[in-house]
Amino acid sequence: METFLIKALQLILSLSILVLVHEFGHFIFARLFNVRVEKFYLFFDPWFALFRFKPKNNETEYGIGWLPLGGYCKISGMIDESLDKEQLSRPPQPYEFRSKSAGKRLMIMVAGVLFNFLLALFIYSMVLFAWGDKYLPLENMKMGMDYSETFHDIGFRDGDILLNADGVKLERFGADALRAVAGGKQVTVLRNGIETVILIPEDMMQRVLRDKQGFAAIRFPMIIDKLAKDNTPAALAGMQPGDSIVAIDGIATPTFYDVGKQLNEKKDQEITLGFYRHGIKQTAQVKLDSLGKLGVHTVSPNQIYTTVTTTYGFFESFPAGVRLGVNTLKGYVGDMKYVFTKEGASSLGGFGAIGSLFPSLWDWRSFWMTTAFLSIILAFMNILPIPALDGGHVMFLFYEVITRRKPSDKFLEYAQITGMLILFGLLIYANGNDLFRFIFK
Repeated sequence: METFLIKALQLILSLSILVLVHEFGHFIFARLFNVRVEKFYLFFDPWFALFRFKPKNNETEYGIGWLPLGGYCKISGMIDESLDKEQLSRPPQPYEFRSKSAGKRLMIMVAGVLFNFLLALFIYSMVLFAWGDKYLPLENMKMGMDYSETFHDIGFRDGDILLNADGVKLERFGADALRAVAGGKQVTVLRNGIETVILIPEDMMQRVLRDKQGFAAIRFPMIIDKLAKDNTPAALAGMQPGDSIVAIDGIATPTFYDVGKQLNEKKDQEITLGFYRHGIKQTAQVKLDSLGKLGVHTVSPNQIYTTVTTTYGFFESFPAGVRLGVNTLKGYVGDMKYVFTKEGASSLGGFGAIGSLFPSLWDWRSFWMTTAFLSIILAFMNILPIPALDGGHVMFLFYEVITRRKPSDKFLEYAQITGMLILFGLLIYANGNDLFRFIFK
């Protein structure tokens, strides 16, 4: 329950920041072109609001709604999700959105997306300035990785160390490595000291999405960092920080995941742990609890293997942040082609999937990196040419600029309704996938 609350809090805080920045982009450009903004809200407020405030001699009402699914900036004279027909039935006013030139309206609509993308670049830059770029090179993972069955089926073996994909060196584990491996024709790995070439099928990414088993996990020994409490199974058995567990009931467990698998099979049983302490192999009798837990915190791979850290000065961090943001956007856009496949559609997720991106323990670096990534996603998704999204408005504005004919208010109203139905359908489908995965996981 605590993990759920931490993830939920991070999700709400992150989305609140992104929504405020996005809507502020619309707000600031609207005011720049003397367009009236009637409401500026975080979250939606059907029927009532948690908070509302309208400064004296100000035409904008600010507030916080009770439905945490986004937010909005209600611009006067614009057909938006409010579907305010009464306002549009009156003659256009000089302060309204519809009275401005197509160029100004276009800039107002693009501003939200632009602000989200700039926010992502700024966050990436500040993260690099504050923490640097720390990563674990693939070549330093001396035990290699444990691969999913999907990758076993095409020739990968646990312990393989990734070297290159189509001749291009693979430097770090992550989404870019998965794209390079799944999208390549051949991958070279180091297996038992010998370079081995594995041929990659053309539909590898579809297989990954279909099987939902992921790519791989870093192989590393299970070394105790500290005991969780004094009365845990490990503490009662006399285990100490630094102990490296290598066997359970005589079965070799060279990696963290091997230990976890054996413990899961021996819940509420007494087992014999084989471990190394100061280079000397020893054993201990341990009575597991009903969850099969030892009650220890373990050393992470970054503490075992040699990591690389690149530091940045304040001014150096900005070009580095821009490169990181642009590369992230390119990767995400490239992945979008899989959404239109059967396997990709089944992998879509809603708020549950987004929340799972955040760590179970509060970590500011991870929080800001995830927020920057979501900001890029929000920017890209909003610019898609779907009515009710910013991209839908931009599409109709381009049509107006090219044809010199403005779509009728009635057409834009119907387009807005259609877009909202599409978005609600996608929202229901994506969150339904989350619920299905939660029930049948």
